[in-house]
Amino acid sequence: MKRLCSSLTTTLLLLLSATGTTAQTATNPVIFADVPDMAILRKGNTYYMSSTTMHMSPGLPIMKSKDLINWELTGYAYDTLSTIDELMLNKGKSVYGKGSWASSLRYHNGMYYVTTFANPPNRTYIYTTKDIEKGPWKAISFAPALHDHSLFFDDDGRIYMVYGNGRLMLAELEADLSGVKPNTTRVLIENASAPAGPNIGLGAEGSQLFKVNNKYYLFNITWPKGGMRTVVVHRADAITGPYEGRVAFQDKGVAQGGLISTPEGNWYSYLFRDYGAVGRIPYLVPVTWQDGWPVIGVNGKVTDSLPLPASRGYNPGIVCSDEFNNGKRPLALPWQWNHNPDNSLWSLTQRKGYLRLTTGRIDSTLLLARNTLTQRTFGPECAAVTAVDVSKLKAGDCAGLTLLQKNYGWVGVKVDVDGSRRLVMMNAGNGKPEEAASVPLNQPVVYLKAACDFKEKADKGYFYYSLDGNTWQPIGTPLTMAYTIPHFMGYRFGLFTYATKEAGGYADFDYYRISTSKDGNTFKKQ
Repeated sequence: MKRLCSSLTTTLLLLLSATGTTAQTATNPVIFADVPDMAILRKGNTYYMSSTTMHMSPGLPIMKSKDLINWELTGYAYDTLSTIDELMLNKGKSVYGKGSWASSLRYHNGMYYVTTFANPPNRTYIYTTKDIEKGPWKAISFAPALHDHSLFFDDDGRIYMVYGNGRLMLAELEADLSGVKPNTTRVLIENASAPAGPNIGLGAEGSQLFKVNNKYYLFNITWPKGGMRTVVVHRADAITGPYEGRVAFQDKGVAQGGLISTPEGNWYSYLFRDYGAVGRIPYLVPVTWQDGWPVIGVNGKVTDSLPLPASRGYNPGIVCSDEFNNGKRPLALPWQWNHNPDNSLWSLTQRKGYLRLTTGRIDSTLLLARNTLTQRTFGPECAAVTAVDVSKLKAGDCAGLTLLQKNYGWVGVKVDVDGSRRLVMMNAGNGKPEEAASVPLNQPVVYLKAACDFKEKADKGYFYYSLDGNTWQPIGTPLTMAYTIPHFMGYRFGLFTYATKEAGGYADFDYYRISTSKDGNTFKKQ
């Protein structure tokens, strides 16, 4: 299977109509999936975007587009951020909700730069390459972690980072990017939240700095108490200031991002919206210029449609089906492991046409299990199915298909101490996992399905099983999905195996197929 799946487009928003036709213009949100903290640049006629995937591995995804609507994954800036215990799910530690956060994406003098920060291990990371689509990426890191920073190459050759929360800082970097130059850190804006009023819940952060027509424009998000996520923009004639600021946008909580222009000279602001359990979903909002200020939106509002090319149809690029018939590594690009994997315990070759997940240690819960393989869920509805051979699981083993977040749910197989197998639905919707259903299983292969309803933030998950792959039976109770801050990520589909008694058992997953309907029985192959 090729690593590159085709584009995830606004068909995830509109899908195919009953007549088989698609919308003729793009619509908001441009991606109905968890793609937060976007940073976008344009090189010629091609746009590149980075985003946040925090505790996932590989991380810091790079996507490309020719039209700002149809995006496809090209790779990741890193395979492994660090090997600290928290990222390895060792000793009961994790980095759920942490890992690498908001990135900055730049092109300068023939080189691409994408940066992020992580705490732990309290470091700032800079990745560089001459080929953003193929790599390889060179890694540089230094302490401390500069929060929500924006990398900026100024015209005089100096390199800066703007960072912070509420009180924004400016630091000059060493020419080789190895760290902050001594005695160069200064307060840039004492209270960047001030334009949004005195009653602030979230201080201004998410900095993205641009230079347009010889002026510097700094975009931030802030959140007034009792209000909504708000875009604040400051401008100055010099990077060091002084800056004047104003509220630039308040609508539907669509905020945090920056500016991008098209080759034709049209401007947009790329922002995202918290949308419940599916995660933080990207919007494009038209921008005009008035008196040297960016004016975001049409009459101050998000537009439902956009004067951009229509979707090319449902042929996704940041999610994909997989028959696991590649026969070799690597996995298809949309796959990410929950934390760093143990690469000795998964295989696409030990059984041709299958993904084998082998247990290597004892774990007490799914959230601590190594080698859970995930992809994004997406809206407004979606479902995933898999077929799994559980004949080689050992007593105490669990394997199946999950909707992964802190309040997770899963359908799969448990092996009891006597070796008998049961189909089980686990529901942790109230924060504590409970066995909601159990059905004896007397065959080695079982078919599993998980479905999501994100329409109007319904945020419900449903689980099913089949003994023949055709006739499906619901199992357990609906999962009340919630976007929890401890995980800080939209729900993920996940394939998993873990041991509670003895390591060494394994499950073989035959395929993973996705659908744009929670109720449909037609699932797209690769």
